[in-house]
Amino acid sequence: MAAVTPPAADIPVPAYQSVSDRIAAGKALRQRVKRSELGVYAPPKNRPDLVEVLKTQAKNRVPELVPIRHGRMLASPFAYLRGSAAVMMADNAAAPTTGISVQTCGDMHVSNFGVFASAERNLVFAINDFDDTYPGPWEWDLKRLATSAVVAGRHLGGDRALCEAAVQATVVSYAEHLRTYADMGYLDLWYDTITDEELLQKLPDSAEKYTQRMLAKARDRNHLQVLDQMTDLVDDRHHIIEDPPLVVRAETLEESAMAASLERLLQDYFESLGGDRRFLLSRYRVIDVARRVVGVGSVGTRCWVIYLEGKDASDPLFLQVKEAQASVLAPYSEALCDYRLPDNHEGRRVVIGQKLIQGSPDIFLGWGELEGIHYYIRQLRDMKGGFKLEPGKFQVANLPDYCALCGWALALAHAKSGDAAMLSGYVGKGNSLARAMVTFAAAYADQNEQDYEYLMKAAGEGRFPVAYED
Repeated sequence: MAAVTPPAADIPVPAYQSVSDRIAAGKALRQRVKRSELGVYAPPKNRPDLVEVLKTQAKNRVPELVPIRHGRMLASPFAYLRGSAAVMMADNAAAPTTGISVQTCGDMHVSNFGVFASAERNLVFAINDFDDTYPGPWEWDLKRLATSAVVAGRHLGGDRALCEAAVQATVVSYAEHLRTYADMGYLDLWYDTITDEELLQKLPDSAEKYTQRMLAKARDRNHLQVLDQMTDLVDDRHHIIEDPPLVVRAETLEESAMAASLERLLQDYFESLGGDRRFLLSRYRVIDVARRVVGVGSVGTRCWVIYLEGKDASDPLFLQVKEAQASVLAPYSEALCDYRLPDNHEGRRVVIGQKLIQGSPDIFLGWGELEGIHYYIRQLRDMKGGFKLEPGKFQVANLPDYCALCGWALALAHAKSGDAAMLSGYVGKGNSLARAMVTFAAAYADQNEQDYEYLMKAAGEGRFPVAYED
């Protein structure tokens, strides 16, 4: 019987090879691209001016929100890294790759992991940002994750030795778990997750209290909590509380017809859900709509919160409608991977990518289109939580252990969507690759700091608009 290609993913299934054959094939790739070569960072000769890069990105964003995006990016070198995935991708696009493709996160850094609720209401730890997910070389994710470990370590006050330890922990954990996944059955791999119990086991005792508080807070983050925090009761009806320009109700905006337009978007989104989810969602009615600013790099993209009620006000549902722009990987990845954008729809790309690599996606995850703009939709808050990698909140000594968890989660994502055996064969035990990533991450972290200082000076000269928040 021939192998079946999943039509939703548009990813071809390769001809059968045994696990040992695929591991051997991965090892053979070391002759073509040595692992040490992945540690080389060479800035492009014609590197564009970063101010012009920001201005280009601003063209497709809500104008009044663009200064807020710039302000958030300039909060620190770590914040800048989080918002500059497009810059890093352009800097590294010409570097050698092994040719092993996975469904990448596309914007892989240490703050893009967290806990969330599975459909069974269990907390799991995984990647939690998919705006730039795209098929591409696995190295792109690992390089960005390793770099973020160094940038975060410096941000937290760590020295060179600690930053190197964080990178090594990331890569060795990635390699160790790839070896496990290489020999795992495909169904077992598909269902596999990192549970909250495993999260606690992997972190040191010094991080237990912090982690337990984070998990407890995540369990309390539900729609009733959002109702209490985001709405006021006016004339016996709940309304979303405004906090301009971060939260603005639709009827307050100039585009006051947006609420009615979102009804059309919801109809399109409705069709992207399975029959059971459509039935469940049909029992809710729209109460209020607001535009909401989120994230760092996403600021300025169109994002809406829709407040719905079921049987009454004690049964709220909050959906986040987020614009899906083209992935920063697309211009570079399409030359390497045989990939077709599903239905030419960026929202569907995000949804498929998330379902491929996350394991337990939101039950309301779907996509829609309105006036030519693509969106993806999910629950605003459903037992979500994460580690705040900020001084005074996170102990820098725990960073290597946390990065090991991130390496594990990345290995699981790549194994679900790629060839874990071939990857494991190339990576090996991780020591050689770890040395290469230490070199690369330090070099690009230096580049990141230079870029940050350049943009801070340019902002001071008024070359682009910046709005700083309290």
